[in-house]
Amino acid sequence: MTEITSSSAAVLAGLISSKQVSSVEITTAFLDRLEKLNPKTNSYLYFNRENSLAQAKKADQQLADGTAVSPLHGVPIAVKDNLTTTDAPTTAGSKILEGWVPQYDATVVRKLREASMPILGKTNLDEFAMGSSTEFSAYGPSKNPWDLTRIPGGSGGGSSSAIAGHLAPLAIGSDTGGSIRFPAAMTGSVGAKPTYGAVSRYGLIALASSLDQIGPVTNSVMDAAMLQDVIAGHDPHDSTSLPDSLGSMVQSVKEADVKGLRVGVIRQLSSDGFQPGVKACFDDTIEKLAAAGAEIIEVDCPSFEYAVAAYYLILPAEASSNLAKFDSVRFGLRVTPEGNPTIEDVMAATREQGFGPEVKRRIILGTYALSSGYYDAYYGSAQKVRTLIQQDLAKAFTQADVLLTPTAPTTAFKIGEKVDDPLAMYLNDVATIPANLAGIPGISVPNGLASEDGLPSGVQILAPAMQDGQMYRVASIVEKLYTDQWGASLIARVPDLEAL
Repeated sequence: MTEITSSSAAVLAGLISSKQVSSVEITTAFLDRLEKLNPKTNSYLYFNRENSLAQAKKADQQLADGTAVSPLHGVPIAVKDNLTTTDAPTTAGSKILEGWVPQYDATVVRKLREASMPILGKTNLDEFAMGSSTEFSAYGPSKNPWDLTRIPGGSGGGSSSAIAGHLAPLAIGSDTGGSIRFPAAMTGSVGAKPTYGAVSRYGLIALASSLDQIGPVTNSVMDAAMLQDVIAGHDPHDSTSLPDSLGSMVQSVKEADVKGLRVGVIRQLSSDGFQPGVKACFDDTIEKLAAAGAEIIEVDCPSFEYAVAAYYLILPAEASSNLAKFDSVRFGLRVTPEGNPTIEDVMAATREQGFGPEVKRRIILGTYALSSGYYDAYYGSAQKVRTLIQQDLAKAFTQADVLLTPTAPTTAFKIGEKVDDPLAMYLNDVATIPANLAGIPGISVPNGLASEDGLPSGVQILAPAMQDGQMYRVASIVEKLYTDQWGASLIARVPDLEAL
């Protein structure tokens, strides 16, 4: 591992802008590393050296001409493979889209190109982002750089393992119920889910449209803030895009101050059901904040008891609708049975062969929840619970500036340990789901290694809707508490993949 591949994006951006190192040199260093080590981690599903270096050369030329276009100018980035790209396949981790090259870029991808950030490649994910471990990818699971026998989280395990393995300085993820934050906790990285609508979803292959949100996966809070500033903003192509700017996240990080901070601890997410080492790390974070001058307040969110159940009715219902377009007619895989098949026969054969087990499970569940006679009992009731969760959070935010929870109930589990137990897999998202149901921002920041296994734990910081700056401000405070203790970010302590 070189000094370049172990540096933060903010440091790399400074080296590029001062012309100490070129974008080509940095991009080459990461390409060399990922070509060598991606077979171990399966972080990337696709990369193209020639294409990435061409983008880096363009960034260097712009800098030479005095036309640098962004604070992250020339810094390379990895993109989750459920965002459309015109110069690379977009599979969403599914066989049904194998080899499909879209005709348009997602808005986030367009913004990255406009910011002159070379795209290193497309990262692995659970098929159509349905999963918590990346084990449901049609192209095999990603591995956790801390321990290659363990999961890196999901659905965006490819992005998180790329960051933790120093195979990219920045990555883009998508978060429907925790798919950015949960992998961040599993790998000791930083993962942020912005307020719903803060980042355009145009070009994101939809899982659940009322829950999906794109956000940064990085190795520091400042890197995440810088990346959100690049990708956020109103987009007329997305009807749910917020019309107003949320301001500069970078400026919020610079203004971080614990004085007068009210930190809420959610009673329902602070005790039972969490691995002892994870709970100990969380308690340590609360103690550090209190010692630094923050006021710690316990808040009550009784409807959280039903969050997982509500989520796993709303998400499958929306997914069954969104995935109806994959029917063998418009694009993607087409399987034609023998004989004289009807279009219904072709559609059934294609979906049977093209979709994996978790996608089929959720389509069936969602279709059932939306069916005549069950809509009000299941989907309608789940939406009522969603409203109660929103009300609980609104009340909690009258008592506290931010809310803190453990990001995940456990550290990274072994590959194969939960893959045949859907309920156990779904419970991984118990702490992250409420933020998606309410549309509020959330971020996971590393807060230590669990004593039982020496694997990373994460603390989640939630803020009111459209107060992403407050979330980043507190995340920076938490990060600094541990940086002072460790001397560097937790991700600097990941075992070197070259030695594994």
